[in-house]
Amino acid sequence: MKDEQTSEGNKKRVKVDVDNHPHHVLPGTYLVSDFKVLVGVPAEKDLDQVINGNLTTLSDTDQLTISGGEVFFSHVRRGGSS
Repeated sequence: MKDEQTSEGNKKRVKVDVDNHPHHVLPGTYLVSDFKVLVGVPAEKDLDQVINGNLTTLSDTDQLTISGGEVFFSHVRRGGSS
């Protein structure tokens, strides 16, 4: 990545960690389902964000604001009927 810049208005990408792997994305607001695609999390998995030291499960329809430094973990969805 050349100087962490993109052709999209020369915005700098920021680092987020997903499942202990760094990803560089543009800061801004994302639909969680779109963010999962961007960072390679399968649609059938849940995405949790570490907020104030606690894991918070995000709904695919939630809005997510990325400013840099956020930490996420994906996991198999829980619950549902068998």
